[in-house]
Amino acid sequence: MMKLARYARLLPLFLAAATLLLGVKIHNVARMLIGTGFTSSAIAEAHAEAHAEASSRSPAASQRTDARPTPGEQGAAPPAGTGDAKPTAAAAPAAAPETQPPSAQEVQVLQQLAARRQALDARAEDIDRRADVLRAGEARLDQKLRELRELETLLQGLLKAHDTQQEEQIRSLVKIYENMKPKDAARILEELEMATLLQVAERMSERKLAPVMANMNPARAKAITEELAKLRQLAAGAHTAGG
Repeated sequence: MMKLARYARLLPLFLAAATLLLGVKIHNVARMLIGTGFTSSAIAEAHAEAHAEASSRSPAASQRTDARPTPGEQGAAPPAGTGDAKPTAAAAPAAAPETQPPSAQEVQVLQQLAARRQALDARAEDIDRRADVLRAGEARLDQKLRELRELETLLQGLLKAHDTQQEEQIRSLVKIYENMKPKDAARILEELEMATLLQVAERMSERKLAPVMANMNPARAKAITEELAKLRQLAAGAHTAGG
């Protein structure tokens, strides 16, 4: 009897502990259900509600959805589920602007520019032709200058040879007149031209020239003396300038 009474007093405690343990297990099971199946079912219910709302739209709203978007809505993203729809007019490429014909003033300006261009081209061609003519003329002048230089060199050689030959002839005449009698030499020298007479008299020694001039006509002798003085002054001036 004593044991039964003790078990009777402990029975409510066992029942309370069992109830508490059962509540903890139920709570854990509920959390597991919320993490798995309950969430999937909630998502499925949300999709079902959205589908029902879309199905319950009015015909006017459907027509507005299928209609061309307003200018304010062209930049907005297309609604979900319409990816297969045809592109609207907003997606079409913009039409190219119409080209207007040039005005009369623009046409006149273009014509003036074209005429100016033609004039410049003609002037450039004329300048090129003139340049070609000038180059050809310059080439001919160069050729002439070369020929003149060659001719000058030839003439200088001839003059030098002539001067040498003439000098030899004059020297030969000087010797002849120096060896002649003064009277005979005076008679011949008076008949010579002044230029030749001066060349001979200039090269004769003073000792040989003095008796010859003494036998000449006094007027002729005076003229020879003056010309010889001029020649010697010119020779002295040239010598001083060259020195």
